[in-house]
Amino acid sequence: MVSPSRRRDAIKYLLGRHPVSERRACQLVGQHRSTQRYAAVPATLELQLVARMNELAAQYPRYGYRRIWALLRAEGFAVNKKRVERLWRLEGHRVPPTKGKHGQKAIGGRAGSTWNLQATRPNEIWSYDFVAARTDDGLPLRILNVVDEFTRRCLGCHVDRNVGAGQIAEVLAGLFERHGRPRLIRSDNGREFIAASLKAWLEVQGVGQVFIEKGSPQQNAYVERFNGSMRDEKLNGEIFRSVLEARVVLAEWVDEYNTRRPHRGLQMKTPQQFYDSVREGSR
Repeated sequence: MVSPSRRRDAIKYLLGRHPVSERRACQLVGQHRSTQRYAAVPATLELQLVARMNELAAQYPRYGYRRIWALLRAEGFAVNKKRVERLWRLEGHRVPPTKGKHGQKAIGGRAGSTWNLQATRPNEIWSYDFVAARTDDGLPLRILNVVDEFTRRCLGCHVDRNVGAGQIAEVLAGLFERHGRPRLIRSDNGREFIAASLKAWLEVQGVGQVFIEKGSPQQNAYVERFNGSMRDEKLNGEIFRSVLEARVVLAEWVDEYNTRRPHRGLQMKTPQQFYDSVREGSR
């Protein structure tokens, strides 16, 4: 097979020896006119192109070759997208993958909301959720709050830098020892709450899980209301210098919430008073 460069030479010979047009000569030889007119890029220019492409890739590490190509064109490099893609791959740059759906699909529903599934006695349904805060050095705090939905008591408030599914199980184990096991525990679709390890552990404990719809925190109203009170009455006005300080301060506030703060939803009784009155009435 004759190479494009050989055909290019043949066309030049025809044009020099015979009165034919370039179009006709290309047809006779079987060469595309754009191939005939192609001018090889000087080696120095390609080196400049690769060097600048690498500089832009280092400056913009999340850009793919298409954006880099647009930047090169804007700077005056007469280069097409395919050439940049080829050089991009030869240089070993990573082409960012297309972002797609990932993670577990939300498994909750409206049937798991507080108004469709209500607690009728103490220790029947608990709910839990996280509150985010920071220490004065900017590092994160995660606060796991656990609430008994019928009495509105805060049963647990765990503070740490990070709280995973295993740590949630440890917190719940301590609460089960002190308060007994609920029939159900309600939450959103946070990755910690839907973790397979936590699900398996709760099944062993005989505790069912209830999940609200994704993006519908109002369906987990009791713990959301508690979290809002914590945010408004304590977190917004405190500066924590350490995890330990946050634990002590929030433990004191939880005790105040349970034993000294009247609750409008409980006929202005405190959660502890309401719990005690229910226990007295059941005897």
